[in-house]
Amino acid sequence: MRLATIRTAAGLRAVRIDEAAGRAVETGDADVRALLEHADWAERAATAAGPVHDLAGLDLAPVVPSPEKIICVGQNYRDHILEMGNTPPTHPTLFAKYPPALVGARDDIVLPPESQAVDWEVELAIVIGEPVRRAADEAAVLDAVAGYTVLNDVSMRDYQYRTKQFLQGKTWERSTPVGPWLVTKDELPSPDGSGLAVSTVLDGETMQDSNTDQLVFGVVDLVRYISTIVTLAPGDLIATGTPGGVGHARKPPRYLTDGTTVVTAIAGIGELRNTCRAEQP
Repeated sequence: MRLATIRTAAGLRAVRIDEAAGRAVETGDADVRALLEHADWAERAATAAGPVHDLAGLDLAPVVPSPEKIICVGQNYRDHILEMGNTPPTHPTLFAKYPPALVGARDDIVLPPESQAVDWEVELAIVIGEPVRRAADEAAVLDAVAGYTVLNDVSMRDYQYRTKQFLQGKTWERSTPVGPWLVTKDELPSPDGSGLAVSTVLDGETMQDSNTDQLVFGVVDLVRYISTIVTLAPGDLIATGTPGGVGHARKPPRYLTDGTTVVTAIAGIGELRNTCRAEQP
């Protein structure tokens, strides 16, 4: 099952995506987070029979427009760790984003005038479907995971590396596409999100081409670790890290510029297609 949040004349609406029928059906909820807060969210979405929208004309909002938490993982792909000249961490490297950073799957990425080093990072994002604290085992983790989506962890590298803390380079407003929709675990080859091809294409040129099998800490590891620290709530996002091929590691470095089109994709889930636009005063 595929779930999305769309913009309508009446405001945001959660929808079930029926690709074969070319339609999206409203679930009766304001957005995907509100849908997931129902204990029976899967049945509610599967049986929804609300207003119908043409799939081709959807205005996609961030799949979860305002999650309680956006937790990101750095240095988590073996190929990316190597290209950056680092060694694999012994524990997950965590940082956060805030909801104003999020944009939809077709929205513009806003390039702020303060940064001259804006980079791309395709990531598999976990969407939490039920509250979980101190997940005991793989079964408990997977019970708590509603599914997965695509996130482009756009990074202002010149701000990111001002200190050892990543936050200031990671949560600029209107910088982080997420979507196009949530794909539930049963739609994928493995419920833990393993074995999925991930890629970034910049103006037709492939920049990142890897697989979630390169993850140092997989979905189960991350949910267990993070839920030890804090209760994960429905709609929370966990961005699992990016593979090799980022612009900052290239020689010379390459960054996003005004007018560039970025396509970040994960097999079996979908793609984000965003144009970069310089922020207007």
